[in-house]
Amino acid sequence: MKLRFLGGTGTVTGSRYLLSDDKHRVLVDCGMYQGVKTLRRRNWAKFPVDPSTIDAVVLTHAHIDHSGYLPALVKNGFKGKVYCTKATHALCKVLLPDAGFLQEEDAKYAFRKKFSKHEKPEPLFTEKDAWEALKHFESLHYHETFEPVKGFQVTFTPAGHILGSSCVHVHHQGADRTVVFSGDVGRQNDIIMRPPEPLQKADVLVCESTYGDRAHGESDPEAELADIITRTAGRGGIVLLPAFAVGRAQMLLYVIHKIMGDGRIPRLPVFLNSPMAIKATEIFCKHHKEHKLNAAQCELMDEKTEFVRTVEESIKLDAVRYPCVIISASGMASGGRVLHHLKTLLPNPRNSVVFAGFQAPGTRGDALVNGAEKVKIHGEYWPVKAEIHNMDSLSAHGDYNEILAWLEQGSLKPEKVYVTHGEMVASDIMRKRIREKFGWDAEVPELFEEVEI
Repeated sequence: MKLRFLGGTGTVTGSRYLLSDDKHRVLVDCGMYQGVKTLRRRNWAKFPVDPSTIDAVVLTHAHIDHSGYLPALVKNGFKGKVYCTKATHALCKVLLPDAGFLQEEDAKYAFRKKFSKHEKPEPLFTEKDAWEALKHFESLHYHETFEPVKGFQVTFTPAGHILGSSCVHVHHQGADRTVVFSGDVGRQNDIIMRPPEPLQKADVLVCESTYGDRAHGESDPEAELADIITRTAGRGGIVLLPAFAVGRAQMLLYVIHKIMGDGRIPRLPVFLNSPMAIKATEIFCKHHKEHKLNAAQCELMDEKTEFVRTVEESIKLDAVRYPCVIISASGMASGGRVLHHLKTLLPNPRNSVVFAGFQAPGTRGDALVNGAEKVKIHGEYWPVKAEIHNMDSLSAHGDYNEILAWLEQGSLKPEKVYVTHGEMVASDIMRKRIREKFGWDAEVPELFEEVEI
């Protein structure tokens, strides 16, 4: 059996891993590249292997950097099935069509405003392409073993992080070898998600390293957010929280309504301006077994939040000038409705913009948290006068301490560990930490490298 790294190396995006033997090819994750332009261009490059030769796809979870290229893969000839957990399937029904719709809208907007270098900008895939891809999905429960192709036995175990997140265990019967893909690993004491299930067996482990070079810190996220909201409201400003529609938006809603209910912040309108995040919140409330919140807490989020669904409502919200809290996608300010809010709110020092977690290099979020004095949005530069905050304590990724603790909880003794899904420095530091703590043979693979399992 061979493993080829088609993405997710040297960066936190574009996760794609190809397992193959003499007869079959199975792709684990099929993510889109996000972040700097050189990475985004990879989405438009010819896929490293002919999509029609891939027999099946297995997803660790629904985030776009792990699932978002699927509509393009199907569009370019993939005809097999896509396997995932029940919640991942439900979320992909929201995320993938929305991604297609946003790409179509961005292409139209770029054409209207003439800020694209292309005469007629085209989307990578459309909403229709996304719905076509969803016809290939088949969902399963955690711990349910299945065969996507003959000879490959696959099982999902909970990884924390977001709804449906899983570690993918692939056992090849012919080689009698087991490869485990960590996916994105959740935190040991996440505010709303349960911790990842310990791993028991793997001959080869492919482990993420988003926070391989840093720890989240000891700050109290509730106190930190309460302070930012109270100070901003006191000067008549608006708090904008760019958030991933799945996972982060729900956590922020819970924390904000909790501290408001506790009297730690003023009673302000709370807007969720993302159709995708609204649908994801509804799915979140239906999957109680995978998170810590009960029905009453979910109802509180639903009842106390003003959902902004239509474009017209979003435009009206952009004109609001009274103190409030706005949560809008995307989490790294790389697209979506949040861009229109940023154009309105960034030039005013009364406002605050709060990022809640990792910002990939090259994204607007990364530029803003690193002190940019202006940012380019829709072809124009906008001055940054608002207060900018980055709350790593709200991240849904385990830091290096948490991942090492998780690896120690099981009975793992892998022969080889491949450290992926991290910036180059983070992955290399994580490699060293794994070697030092466990004595395991760990390395950071190169893009398109192929290894024997």
